[in-house]
Amino acid sequence: MARSTVTRRLLLALPALLALGLLGCAPEPVPEAKPTPTQEQPRQTPDPTPDPGSDPAAPELLLASLAHSAEVAVIDPARAEDEVVRRITVGTAPWGVGVHTDAAGTATGYAATAEGLAIVDLAAGERIALVPFAHPAPSISSGEYRPGGLGLAVSPDGTRVYVAVTEGSGPAWLEVIDTATRSVVQSVPVGVRPFDVLVAPDGSWAATVDHDSFTVTVVDAETFAATTYEVAPFGTVGGLASWEKAHYGAVAADGTIWLPYQGETVVGLDPRTGEQRTVASAANSHAHGTALAETRLLTVGTGAFGSADGTPNLSILDLESGAEQVVPLALPHETVAVWRDADGAEYAAVAGGNTRDEGWDGVTLVALDGLATREIPVPGYPQVVVTYPAP
Repeated sequence: MARSTVTRRLLLALPALLALGLLGCAPEPVPEAKPTPTQEQPRQTPDPTPDPGSDPAAPELLLASLAHSAEVAVIDPARAEDEVVRRITVGTAPWGVGVHTDAAGTATGYAATAEGLAIVDLAAGERIALVPFAHPAPSISSGEYRPGGLGLAVSPDGTRVYVAVTEGSGPAWLEVIDTATRSVVQSVPVGVRPFDVLVAPDGSWAATVDHDSFTVTVVDAETFAATTYEVAPFGTVGGLASWEKAHYGAVAADGTIWLPYQGETVVGLDPRTGEQRTVASAANSHAHGTALAETRLLTVGTGAFGSADGTPNLSILDLESGAEQVVPLALPHETVAVWRDADGAEYAAVAGGNTRDEGWDGVTLVALDGLATREIPVPGYPQVVVTYPAP
């Protein structure tokens, strides 16, 4: 696995930098009460105009990890109220979630927790297995810096789940879990604090977004050989204290990994060659979660940190034309998923569970046509959200 000289220096310097207190992205005290993100706005249901020639879309649900609990939530934004359909116990402090739906329409959920990988029967609403990690957490806790499972991705065929696992600081691994045997079949060292895991559209690779080492580690799905690319459009000055690092990524249909930075630039990484290109952004807000709606990259901006001095927002950036819309958010959120209603209208489902504990207990729904917003209360602090077909 090839690493640049800069990355090796970062890893060798890690103990000393940790002693500085992890200034960049450091956790803050939990507020006594969390406000809602748009207190002065009335609750409203976005009403974009659907394409009259389109066929009805298959209904979709959301699955969200509830970071301040031991549960995940199934959410139906199509409901006018009581949108949280059910809550399912999975394990302490769930982080990444994913869903695979088989040919028969059976949906299986997965959640990376501090205790292991939870496997969930979504129809029955229960956890059916907890797979221990090959590198178990030395202690069970919660919060942004807790050890255990972080990002997660399910292979397109559903045979594997890739989970980023950390001991809390220092070493981290991409653990490969076979869904048939419910066991770890491979463990590959990756970069520092891998917030997110991505998978190729054809399943040929998985990748970790290594937040604190300015890298993306791409792991071949057959050989498990790892290649690490430094992705640092602002440089690596500041190390662990730097804010100019990626948290999450999104994979395009052609396999390009898109990584947002600071609401100022987006980097497109070729996972096979390491070639990088950039698209400018004017969102001016420290970037966290991101997702693709065809050519539009949706990115959660969490506010003024580092080189960004703007406020929390959602960027909707067309990667082909460069056109961008920015939707203000009153509070920092964490991740975003694309949700479609029965008419095929698209929305950004923005999870309020910001990892710095500055968010709120809910999901903000933003109509991509018209940009109307709606708040969905979700007690438990929804951190990572994904979409899946309703049964």
